[in-house]
Amino acid sequence: MNKLIIGRYLPGTSLLHILDARAKLIAGFYFIFILFFAEDWPAYILLWSFTFWVMHLSGVHFKTYIRGVRPLIWLILFTVCLQVLFTAGGEIYFEWGPVTISQFGIVSGIYIFFRFVMIIFISTVITLTTKPIDLTEAIHFLLKPLRIFKIPVEEISIMLSIALRFIPNLLDETQKIMDAQKARGTEFGKGSLFQQMKTLVPIFLPLFVSSLNRAEEVANVMEVRGYQPNARRSSFRKLRWKWADTLSLVIMIFLTVGLLIMNTIV
Repeated sequence: MNKLIIGRYLPGTSLLHILDARAKLIAGFYFIFILFFAEDWPAYILLWSFTFWVMHLSGVHFKTYIRGVRPLIWLILFTVCLQVLFTAGGEIYFEWGPVTISQFGIVSGIYIFFRFVMIIFISTVITLTTKPIDLTEAIHFLLKPLRIFKIPVEEISIMLSIALRFIPNLLDETQKIMDAQKARGTEFGKGSLFQQMKTLVPIFLPLFVSSLNRAEEVANVMEVRGYQPNARRSSFRKLRWKWADTLSLVIMIFLTVGLLIMNTIV
C-alpha cells in the first residue's frame, strides 16, 4: 500500500512543477479523452512516446511510476481478461459457451491494457507535480461555469480537495493496521481464497472506523473555524497563467493532429 503513489505530491523544480494546475488538468483530461480515439499500433506508439516524454519532464524517476502502478496491475489484468474472454471478432482461437478467445478480443485487450496504464501514468504525473491546494483551486476555477445550473461548485471543490489530501493518509493508515495485525500473528496472502478474504476483515473495520472519526474531526474543525459552504470567498493563492501553460495546450493540439495522421496510416 505504501507503494501506491497516486494522490501524493513530490516537491520539485521541474518544468511540470511550475506549470499552472489548470493547464495540467485540462491537458490531462484531454489526453485521456483522445486515448479512446487511438485505433492502430502507430497511434499507440505516438501516445506512449508522449507519455514517456511527460514522465521524463516531471523529474521523477521512472521506477517510481512502475512501483506506483504495480499495486493496480491485477485490477488492470482482470479487466483485460474480461475483454479477451467475452469479445468476439476476427479469427476464433477458442470457443466454449459465452467464452470466446478471438483475434479481435486479444488485440482489444492489449489496447485496453495500454490505455489503463497510460491513464494511471498521466494521472500520477499530475498529482506528483501539483500541490493538492493548487488542484483544488484549478478544479474550482474550471467548474465555475456550472454555477448557472445551481451546482454547488464550492462544495464539490472542497470535497475533492479533502479527498486528494487524505488519500496518502488513508494508505498509510492501512499499512499501520496491516503491520499491527501481522504483529498479532495474522498472515496475509496465505491459505484459500475464503481464508484470505477473512484476513481482510480486521483491516477494513478499523480503517472504516478511523475514516469516520477523521471525517468527523475535519467537519468539527471546519465548523469551529466558521466555514460556510455557500459563502462567497476570495482565495489566498492566486493561480497565474504563463506562456508555458499556453504552449502545453498547443502541444496537445499537435498531438491530436499526429494521432489523426497515425490513424490514417494503417
